[in-house]
Amino acid sequence: MVRARSDSPLLFEIVEKPDFSVETKAIAAGQWPVAGMDEAGRGPLAGPVTAAAVVLDPENIPEGLDDSKRLTFEQREALFDRILASALGVSMASISAEGIDASNILRASLEAMRRALCGLPLRPKLALADGRDVPPGLPCEGRALVRGDQRSQSIAAASIVAKVMRDRMMADCGRRHVHYGFEMHMGYATARHRTAIEIHGPVARLHRTSFAPFRLGVVEVVED
Repeated sequence: MVRARSDSPLLFEIVEKPDFSVETKAIAAGQWPVAGMDEAGRGPLAGPVTAAAVVLDPENIPEGLDDSKRLTFEQREALFDRILASALGVSMASISAEGIDASNILRASLEAMRRALCGLPLRPKLALADGRDVPPGLPCEGRALVRGDQRSQSIAAASIVAKVMRDRMMADCGRRHVHYGFEMHMGYATARHRTAIEIHGPVARLHRTSFAPFRLGVVEVVED
């Protein structure tokens, strides 16, 4: 007897949490060390895109690792410290707004991940990248995982490191350019940010002039 499929909605959403299963299979296949890679800051109008690469210690994985977007500020900051204290290797890299404008945001994001991986203190045999693309030019095998930061603890750790580092960089920009509120919106296109751009203009080498509205020639870049 074939049971009819229910059309009733779920009472709650099943939230997928990252685990170490992808890494465990790679270790069993002789692919160790395994690094996770992720980036932060693809969408903002200002600031760099940052990336991180992390090799976790299988015997000392911090509890609570998850996609950085599903964590609070306090949770990310606490996990950032735990990752740096426990991981076998952590490396960070960034591509500036000028670098993004010179290529495009996808290429800049992939290049930042490649640089982060190459900066690790140990050479991975496998690199897991969040998303659909493997950064070109990796010194080891690369594998892309869609929603990797919600599936792999190594990628989740990299997403946290990349996000915390970028937020700290943008907070520093906020102290230097007090009219824009970078420490609040991190360069994203909020109403406050757009209003500040209209009043004060974009900041040279900080705003991404290849992004709308800058590439449409609507505003003039202010040298600072």
